[in-house]
Amino acid sequence: MSHDMLELVSEHRCFGGRQRFYRHASGVIGLPMRFSVFIPGQAEQQRVPVLFFLAGLTCTEETFMIKAHAQRFAAEHGLMLVAPDTSPRGANIAGEDASWDLGTGAGFYVDATQAPWNTHYRMESYVAKELHGIVTSTLPGDAGRVGIFGHSMGGHGALVLAQRHRGTFHSVSAFAPIAAPSKCPWGEKAFTAYLGPDQGGWAGHDASRLMAEADCPFPDGILIDQGLADGFLAEQLYPEVFEAACAQARQPLTLRRHEGYDHGYYFISTFIQDHMAFHAERLKA
Repeated sequence: MSHDMLELVSEHRCFGGRQRFYRHASGVIGLPMRFSVFIPGQAEQQRVPVLFFLAGLTCTEETFMIKAHAQRFAAEHGLMLVAPDTSPRGANIAGEDASWDLGTGAGFYVDATQAPWNTHYRMESYVAKELHGIVTSTLPGDAGRVGIFGHSMGGHGALVLAQRHRGTFHSVSAFAPIAAPSKCPWGEKAFTAYLGPDQGGWAGHDASRLMAEADCPFPDGILIDQGLADGFLAEQLYPEVFEAACAQARQPLTLRRHEGYDHGYYFISTFIQDHMAFHAERLKA
């Protein structure tokens, strides 16, 4: 993967590092894809640990970089931050723009198995393989030190991809994740479309069901923050199901519940510093 295959859309000096936005022709997706990356100043001397952030429904590669205020802490810890877009764009699938929780902006970080989605909606392979390869070869990321976190749909993505790609991701955390997608309307809708109506095929993409079958996959722990004034908590998120699965799997979990905090980026920006420190500690050389 050579640098000329990445189109630099924009670059901004930021906390001694560089905030960049890229576009490239994705071999996995079969369409142009965009991602953002914060490269800390430390990367001028050596390869640095990488932290992937997976955003939630309707977001783009820009949302996290603009709203979370994470660059300051990434610079302090010498972490590269990478945020992919949340779906392919312009796949020309009938209905892909009909609702905000399916199709464009709602890829759910799975490789779809069902037509017509399976041609382009291959976000798991895109993040865990193609984009991971780009940031650890063309860009100065250290492939041996990669973590992943995310929010809502992206929190689901982080908890699932970390479990499905244990050799790739070495630390994992989440904000208000869709922790048991097989049980909630968002997950049922997306999984039915992308993976088919047979719920047997859903288990491998449900963080709680994966964890319930595991044995302490992340001995250094998992961190989750959840606001208790989150309007989606009762119907969509089910952190208590993941909590129970972690207990069953003897998986250390820090699940922090915060009075008064909602589902948005004011909540994320409040606790982002803790997540950056959590990953920096686990991604040390």
